[in-house]
Order: sequence, then structure tokens, then C-alpha cells
Amino acid sequence: MSDHEGDKKQIRVWCDGCYDMVHFGHANSLRQAKALGDVLIVGVHTDEEISKHKGPPVFTQQERYKMVRAIKWVDQVVEGAPYVTTLETLDKYQCDFCVHGDDITVTADGIDTYHLVKKAGRYREVSRTAGVSTTDLVGRMLLLTREHFKRGDKEYTVALDHSSNLGTDSTARSPYTGCSQFLPTTQKIIQFSNGLSPKPTDKVVYVAGAFDLFHVGHLDFLEAAHAQGDFLIVGLHTDLEVNRYKGSNYPIMNLHERVLSVLACKYVHEVVIGAPYSVTADLMDHFKVQVVCHGFTPIASDTDGSDPYAEPKKRGCFRALNSANSMTTEEIVKRIIRHRLEFELRNSRKEQKESAILKTKQNGDYDNKNDVN
Repeated sequence: MSDHEGDKKQIRVWCDGCYDMVHFGHANSLRQAKALGDVLIVGVHTDEEISKHKGPPVFTQQERYKMVRAIKWVDQVVEGAPYVTTLETLDKYQCDFCVHGDDITVTADGIDTYHLVKKAGRYREVSRTAGVSTTDLVGRMLLLTREHFKRGDKEYTVALDHSSNLGTDSTARSPYTGCSQFLPTTQKIIQFSNGLSPKPTDKVVYVAGAFDLFHVGHLDFLEAAHAQGDFLIVGLHTDLEVNRYKGSNYPIMNLHERVLSVLACKYVHEVVIGAPYSVTADLMDHFKVQVVCHGFTPIASDTDGSDPYAEPKKRGCFRALNSANSMTTEEIVKRIIRHRLEFELRNSRKEQKESAILKTKQNGDYDNKNDVN
């Protein structure tokens, strides 16, 4: 290799967005963006900007900054990025181009937020992950709170049957806002996985749970668990198991969605898909687990009434971790309930904007700076 090849310029990639309720769709977009270059810079909008152009965010800007920083393909987060992406922003952070998904993003005035970088030829597009969006997840919770919230643990079988259809609103007309079935594949899991195995000298740490609507509470707990050893394995319970101990219409995200959300976290090395509720001797021996952790949240008994952490406690390797974060999936649902009308209006407006743009595109008279309101 010549001396000049060793000095090859790094390609710096810019992405920006709201990143509200960070999910595997966001992570997949950032994964694809990172693959187009060497360094990924991610700009995150403020609460004020999001409220102005889109509607109230579910998470605060500080929560969203932290969540994006924890996605393993992200190298740097820029707080308070402008809603409309400008050439000045790209130049300031020495980015060669901007990357966004193939969905529609517009300002409050209906203007394409990427029209400036598109016109300058500094825009790249990646495929949006079908079947999930923040609007979709909010819609699932709105449907849950309207018809099935806290209906009782004994109805979990009926609730689970219904949960597979959460968000399939027959009135949805936009392919971006409207929900579609997420189809998991082994290829997608491989793309999200580190593909690593623990070294013989690694201290293996194991945690398990639902990790539904992956949030900052989960993130802080996983960071604390990661600090207990060298290799962190996360066991994810099946949808039926989660519904057994959480009741109502949980989980809101299915097992495959939860797997990808957890795999995107930089603190996680491996995931056990459909892990047993009780941490057994067989599981610990198979993965050579030396430390088992759980947060300060209550631990439900197994179906036979036994303590699911009896074996690690017997071995003296169980640790209760205080992540100093009280956020839970239930708290997120409560946020949606408290502001239900605002979120319903937000979803409706977003769909109307997208539908208007699609109609204009179909008529062949849409450009990147077209006001569709």
C-alpha cells in the first residue's frame, strides 16, 4: 500500500431527526448511514422545534440525546440541530453528505426539510424500516389505552391475540404513518449483531426482561450491568411470558422488534431470543455466566410460584442494580394517556401532510420545496 493510501480522507456522514421513542427503525437507518462512510454524526432536534413542526415529543430532548448516543453506530451527537438541514450545518461538522430514509419529513409549512442539501447534491437516501415508526408506536399505545388498558391479568390470551393487530388502523392512508407488519429475518438480526463471542478471560454478565418500548430506564440499567463484567448477554422473554407477568395488552412491541431494539444498544454483546423466565443452571452453565443482574423493579414469581433468580442467588452471583433511573414502559404509556388528544392530533396531522405530498407526487408536479398545506 502506498503512503498516500494510508492518508485517505475519512468520509463523514450527517443524519438528523427527532429520534423520539428511539426504536430499531431509527437504529437501522443509522446503521445504513454509517455503512456509507467512516464517521457518523447525528443531529437531534430540540423539544421546541419538534413541537412547532410536528407536535409534542414523547421523550424530552435530554432523554433523546442520551438514547441516540447509545446506538452503536453513532460516533457523535449534535444537540439542538436545526429542523431544516442546511449546507452550513454539513460544513460546520465537516460532513460530506446527509443521509435520510425514504419517508417524508416536512416543516410546519409543508416544506421538505432536506430540499437544500438535495439541491446541492449532498443528500443520500436509505430504505426506511417497514412496519415501525414513532407515529406507529404512539398509535399502538393510543389504541391500547382506548380499549384494553388494565383489563386484568386473566385476559392475557385474548389481549395477546389482539396485540398482534395493534396499530393496524384501517383509516391510515399514508404508507409512512400507516402501520404495516414487521417481517423479521435472520439477515436483519445478523446486521444488528456484533457477531462476537466472549473470550475465555471475559466475565460474562446476564440480565433478562421484556425491554418493551426500549427507553432511557433500560439504557441506564444496561450500562450499569455492562460495568459488572466484560460481556453482556440480554435474555428477552417471549410475548406470552411478558403478557403473563405484566398483564393488560403488554408487550406493545413484539419479541422480534424488542430483539433488534436491544441489539442496537452499544452496551449489549448478545441476546437470547425467547429466554426462559427463570434463570436456570443450564442457562448459566451454557453461557458461562458469572454475574446475574436485575434492577430494583419488582420481580414476579414464575408460573409455579418460585423465585426466577433462585439459582444465581444460590451461587452467590446475583446482584440488584440501582440504575438511578425510574423510567418504566408503564410510565411511557401514562405520558401518552395524559396527552392523548395532543398525540392523536399529531398523528392525524402527520398523516394528512404525507398523504397530500403523495397525491402531489402522483400528479407529477411535486418538487423538493413544495408547500402542501
